[in-house]
Amino acid sequence: AVWPLLAAAVAAGTGAAVLAQPPGRASAPSSKPTLSGCKTAQASIQFDFEGASRSACYAEDERTFTVLVTPEHQPPINPSPWYAFRYSAAPGGKLTVNVRYIGAAHRYAPKWRGKGDPAALAVAVAKDRSAVSITLPPGEGVVSGQPLITAAHYDKLLGQLVTSGNGSRIVLGYSHGGRPVEAVHLGHADAPHLVILLGRQHPPEVTGAIAMDAFTQELARLVRSGAIDSRQYQFLIVPLLNPDGVARGHWRANLGGTDINRDWGKFKQPETRAVGNWLARLPAGVKPVLMLDFHSTDRNLFYVQGDEASASGKQFLAAWLGGKENALAGYSFAIEPRDANPGSATSKNWFSAAYGIPAYTYEVGDESAAEEVRSAAQALARTVIPALTLSQQAVPDR
Repeated sequence: AVWPLLAAAVAAGTGAAVLAQPPGRASAPSSKPTLSGCKTAQASIQFDFEGASRSACYAEDERTFTVLVTPEHQPPINPSPWYAFRYSAAPGGKLTVNVRYIGAAHRYAPKWRGKGDPAALAVAVAKDRSAVSITLPPGEGVVSGQPLITAAHYDKLLGQLVTSGNGSRIVLGYSHGGRPVEAVHLGHADAPHLVILLGRQHPPEVTGAIAMDAFTQELARLVRSGAIDSRQYQFLIVPLLNPDGVARGHWRANLGGTDINRDWGKFKQPETRAVGNWLARLPAGVKPVLMLDFHSTDRNLFYVQGDEASASGKQFLAAWLGGKENALAGYSFAIEPRDANPGSATSKNWFSAAYGIPAYTYEVGDESAAEEVRSAAQALARTVIPALTLSQQAVPDR
């Protein structure tokens, strides 16, 4: 009788279809599931902060809770089960939180930030990966599938890029929820070569965001120093393309229930349309020459054009990434050529088809070490414009 109540609470709060079977439990929990958090006399779980997951929870006993993680819309949905909650536990014993997934298996190892003895931390993943049990020290803290990188971080990042790169901060448009889709523009507005950098289309893909932070900060430094000629190259940097999804702890979609990385060229969603409208207003002498879209997956890799790549595109790939798969300290990566699927509206496929340019998905492993991710991104940022320049000079397409 408990499971239908829990399923109903989750479905009412998220609109998700509850398809999983009841967990095998012999005893009923001591409280009804709620979407606003749960508490006992000894401890509490809350989802009342930006980036928190849209989860239900209930108390099994004074110091044991279950958090049920569901997607923001009905399946099918990419299995990126995001969870984030804060907790408080009185002295006198450890706290156990059992995170159970509907519609996906365990993917993200818990990240902890809080007060208490880190030695008390323990994680046990179910054999079928349908759940993870997290043991926490008494005190207060936040647990999430990846480090929380939300709007405040991007507000600071955008300001840093403007300052360090002599850039300008612009609002391209607004999300379904009324949040700004912001960008930084570096370089002269009439510089003939435009590089577009996109991030956080998919909210949980935080390691890609870490790479983008380092990559764009290094580019800004190079622009300011003159190492990149801002009269020849300009940059549009959009690090938070799905602000609603990030704020609400979504697995994949925007507030319109859409994977916005399937909306390029369609431009039915306000977030992608904001970028498309900006591009449509480019001066006649300005041409996009490269697009990089930062994401995360189970390993480090670049999705690049396959046989459809132009001659200069193949030259760029060879100059920028070729032979470097194991050359960056602590950061090996793969290169996976993929031709566009007919009708696929990803950023990679649309930018390639619309402009005939290299358009790559820069994928970072879910558990890749942050320092190595940053170091690799900085190194790749230092070589990207020389590689572009070489490819355009060596093999002109037009």
